[in-house]
Amino acid sequence: MATEHLLSELKDRVLYLTLNRPDKLNAMSGEMMSALVENLSRAAHDSNVGCVVLTGAGRGFCAGGDIGGMRERNESSGPAPTIEDRVAGLRHGEEASLMLHEMSKPTIAAINGPAAGAGLSLAMACDIRIAADNARLGTAFAKVGFSGDYGGTWSLTRLVGSAKARELYFTADIIDAAEALRIGLVNRVVPAATFRDEVTKLAKKIGNGPSIAYTYMKANLNEAINHDFRQLLDREAWGQTMTGRTEDHREAVKAFLEKREPTFKGR
Repeated sequence: MATEHLLSELKDRVLYLTLNRPDKLNAMSGEMMSALVENLSRAAHDSNVGCVVLTGAGRGFCAGGDIGGMRERNESSGPAPTIEDRVAGLRHGEEASLMLHEMSKPTIAAINGPAAGAGLSLAMACDIRIAADNARLGTAFAKVGFSGDYGGTWSLTRLVGSAKARELYFTADIIDAAEALRIGLVNRVVPAATFRDEVTKLAKKIGNGPSIAYTYMKANLNEAINHDFRQLLDREAWGQTMTGRTEDHREAVKAFLEKREPTFKGR
């Protein structure tokens, strides 16, 4: 699905998906979210994609829902959608968070500026979060009388713990990048001036890594969130055995002994 609200570029095995409504701090639209879901679904099965980076155009990552659009909807005199239709529409967009979390490719949120509400939820659904040092983050939902969506309560609880997640949701306080790093909400904070270069460097490294091993690795890490140790040991034993049969594994061992960088082929 082609749309001006979402830009897509594949480079060096990295798929860059850019939320593109810079005049509204990349606030979500139905068009944007449908395109994001479609692009993520396609990327999940594309062997040319080794890593996915989600970022925002202009000075922001994503401000979450479009407040102006909410006002228009609330004041509209036309026929209102049914509750079931609204739930179904929201749930469709939320598939983006699910795919960022579950797809076999590593996913990176490049938080180049403000990330709030469902925009922050999207970032938290990614495997890794890199923030520019001028980024600001907040749950925001309480400020507009919402309870939260796009999986944010699930992700934030697991990233920073239940007590801190409750505080950030109930108060809707905005925190800076340094505080986000301190509490474990983001993995790295880098200067805004070199932000794009740092993101590209990491994404290229991961995108050209052992994709089969990453598939099993990410599945293990996701299982570790909700399953017991015994189940995880079984899964790890299976994954370790299967990756040990790959050409990538043999190449990596050979490269290590020859003191050179391996060339992975996803086989």
